[in-house]
Amino acid sequence: MAYATAHHEEHHDEHDEGIKVMGFWLFLVTDCILFGALFATYAVLVNHTAGGLTGKEFFEVPGFVSETFILLTSSFTSGLAVLSMHKGKIKPLIGWLIVTLLLGMCFVGLEIHEFQTMVHEGATISISAFFTAFYTLVSTHGLHVSVGIIWMISITIQLKRYGITSVTKRKVTIISLYWHFLDAVWIFLYTVVYLMGVM
Repeated sequence: MAYATAHHEEHHDEHDEGIKVMGFWLFLVTDCILFGALFATYAVLVNHTAGGLTGKEFFEVPGFVSETFILLTSSFTSGLAVLSMHKGKIKPLIGWLIVTLLLGMCFVGLEIHEFQTMVHEGATISISAFFTAFYTLVSTHGLHVSVGIIWMISITIQLKRYGITSVTKRKVTIISLYWHFLDAVWIFLYTVVYLMGVM
């Protein structure tokens, strides 16, 4: 009887974990739709500069290349965290998560600095439809990265308290997928917004 009860509870827990993972995939689908709409809006408004300034005058190649390098490196360290988790190594797992979130913070810091510099030079969100679309698209991505950082801090605290469990495994896997998704979105941003913007 006890075995049957334990087996039922284990099956129930696995079912709950499966539902939560499915919920996360649905969230990613809605996020894809959101970013798709923002990219489409940007594509429509990219030439609506009100006869004035364009991204070519403001986008600094070293800046967005550094942001790209930092974010892609953080994707790699996130993968190392997951690898450590599968090996059951708690210290490397926490260590790589901390490195990942620190890189994420550097990325957000560079993005804020970029915005401040552009606004100081006169490229505000209201100067033209182009800059409205630009700030909306890039800041939405930056907001997602910021949420990911907070989320990762929370998971790191839980790992320190409870170690590697079925729940923390699921959370680490999900945050890693989320982080890789943000990296993929950034590659599109890097190409469509910045590279095409400076050409």
